[in-house]
Amino acid sequence: MDGQRRVIAHGAVAIGSGRIAAVGTEAEVDAGFRGAQTLDARGGIVIPGLVNAHTHAAMVLFRGIADDLKLMQWLQDYIFPAEKNNVTAEFVRAGTRLAALEMIRSGTTTFVDMYYFEDQVAEACKEAGLRGVLGSTLIEFPAPDNKTIADALAYAERFLTRWTGDPLVVPAVAPHSTYLASPETLKAARALADRHHAPILVHVSESADEQAQVRQRYGRTPTEQLQKLGILRRGLLGAHGIWLTASDRAILKEAGAGIAHCPQSNMKLASGAAPVREMLAEGIRLGLGTDGAASNNDLDMFEEMLTAALLAKHGSGDPTVAPAAAVLEMATLGGARALGMEDRIGSLEPGKRADLVVVGLDEPRLHPLYDPVSHLVYAAKGADVRDVVVEGRVIMRDRRVITLDEKAVLAEADRLRDQVRRSLGH
Repeated sequence: MDGQRRVIAHGAVAIGSGRIAAVGTEAEVDAGFRGAQTLDARGGIVIPGLVNAHTHAAMVLFRGIADDLKLMQWLQDYIFPAEKNNVTAEFVRAGTRLAALEMIRSGTTTFVDMYYFEDQVAEACKEAGLRGVLGSTLIEFPAPDNKTIADALAYAERFLTRWTGDPLVVPAVAPHSTYLASPETLKAARALADRHHAPILVHVSESADEQAQVRQRYGRTPTEQLQKLGILRRGLLGAHGIWLTASDRAILKEAGAGIAHCPQSNMKLASGAAPVREMLAEGIRLGLGTDGAASNNDLDMFEEMLTAALLAKHGSGDPTVAPAAAVLEMATLGGARALGMEDRIGSLEPGKRADLVVVGLDEPRLHPLYDPVSHLVYAAKGADVRDVVVEGRVIMRDRRVITLDEKAVLAEADRLRDQVRRSLGH
């Protein structure tokens, strides 16, 4: 994913102080560096760590409680009530640890999260050794962590102050959307983000219902509303973008804002298909995300890459749309660009943070190997990830996650499952 999009046979990466020091052939790197520790990647493909550009990590604990529903019914009749009855600081920490375990085991090194009790998300992120862009949700009704929007804004300010400058946690501001955050809240979010030089995370044109609500209320599309309020800028990441118009896309491109495409969640909720063909052609900053596991129902970015490629081809009737290289870029450097973080993550280049993944080639479906990029998008699975490095630290080696107690994480998730069941009357 460097400027030349090189594929290096018999390659090596040198790492020092959490950064990439060199990338080249094994002979080139060995000539200039002597490693204190070596991670043997022979028989595998070394790639940049995957960037999950939109999720709600702790919602893994709601995986499977409500399927086969439209977005608004799913939210209003199931998810919002389940959150009201269950979401606490303890719940969020446990859910994030489970999500982190799943993401590490499938090659994600950076995830973008919008949820509640975001301090607990950050603490679990640090414990797992993952990189997180984390935003505390600003929403106009009483939330599990803050009952008023004034409280939510005050919490967001404290969160930004606490975590700004952390090597792994990038604090963000996360107004939910233009239909669940008022114009005043959105303006306050922009001011808060500007004061702390923070990203802004917001849902944009996720469903036809949202599009209609915002048009009826303000006479504009969600993107036009964000522009009118002065919210759009580089570092704003809009989730979904399914119903973006041509005018919306032009506005986003001019502002330097990004979009996180979430094909599996969008398909499952029948919310529509984002205009990926157009966004790629127009050069919009485009990343790839899973959305929360309650609407996906997993956090496997390899599945998301395959789905993104196939959906774009099927929807356009053109098999040349979203080629493997473009989709792999969406899941790595594209996500970094959508966040305005391409100077730090997303590719294997000297000076960038040392976030990388080794994909094993042991499975029959990965043989023979002609084109590694093709295999990564069309044949590989999250379960093929062998080793994971974040900030120069090995957090998974030979499929064993080093930073988390897997049995304890799963046991806690099962305990909370029983709590959620009782709260739903099951």
